[in-house]
Amino acid sequence: MVADDGGSGPDPDPDDVDAAALLERAGFDADESVLTRRQAEVLALRERGLRQSDIADRLGTSRANVSSVEASARDNVASARETVAFAEALSAPVRVEIEPGTDLYDAPKRVYDACDEAGVKVNQTAPDLMKTIGDRAGDAVRGREVRDRLFVTVDATGTIRVRRP
Repeated sequence: MVADDGGSGPDPDPDDVDAAALLERAGFDADESVLTRRQAEVLALRERGLRQSDIADRLGTSRANVSSVEASARDNVASARETVAFAEALSAPVRVEIEPGTDLYDAPKRVYDACDEAGVKVNQTAPDLMKTIGDRAGDAVRGREVRDRLFVTVDATGTIRVRRP
């Protein structure tokens, strides 16, 4: 569950935040979204700094229910992001698998070689590419060692994406 940390600074007045207007301005469409309207509403209110208890009062439910709705919404968003990353990886002209145990210093050469083969330009130096891979891989890279299998894709414009399966 997501903690009701209250955020920093003064709390916004819950009555001053119009969730329906927030969803409208953001272009929310429940028929097209992976989120339910309630999940979107809870996320919108949380992003505006409202506490879970204030949202619960507003929606006539418990803080625990709001916490559960928020956690489910954040899980759905993470799944949607992974789905988009997977779809983009399928269409990328360059796909490089980096196996566990690989030295991060070896990754740029593998990516550059695959890009050369596909005729795709990468506008990053080797140190920058190592940093990009390391940063985007999170805890899959520790020091110079790749700990978990990674997929590095490069699209036709040279945009690099790093995914963990």
